[in-house]
Order: sequence, then C-alpha cells, then structure tokens
Amino acid sequence: MPSLTSKELTALEDTIGSEQNLVKKFQALACLCDDSKIQQELEGMAQVHQQHVNSLAKFLQ
Repeated sequence: MPSLTSKELTALEDTIGSEQNLVKKFQALACLCDDSKIQQELEGMAQVHQQHVNSLAKFLQ
C-alpha cells in the first residue's frame, strides 16, 4: 500500500463508500425499471461505478 496520510486515507474511504452507494442505487433502479434499454444502461452505470470501487480499493492493499 502506498504511504497515505490520514487525511488521504479518509478521503479514499469516503470516495469508496460513495461509489458503493452509487452501485447499489443503480442496481436498485435497474431492478425497478420496465424498459429493457434503460435497465441495461442503469446496469452499465452500476458496473462502471463498481470498477471505480475496485480501482480505488487497490490503493488500500
């Protein structure tokens, strides 16, 4: 893990939490959507934000 200050670590953890919330929200919206095209778009957005979570989490390893 790169050497991070406590302020940087807190910011990283907050950002990961925000990205995780976006993943959950887009997944929930996709489940509620009746239009398959919009549902696919929402699922795609959830995947993008999950990739952000995965990328950011690498800094914590």
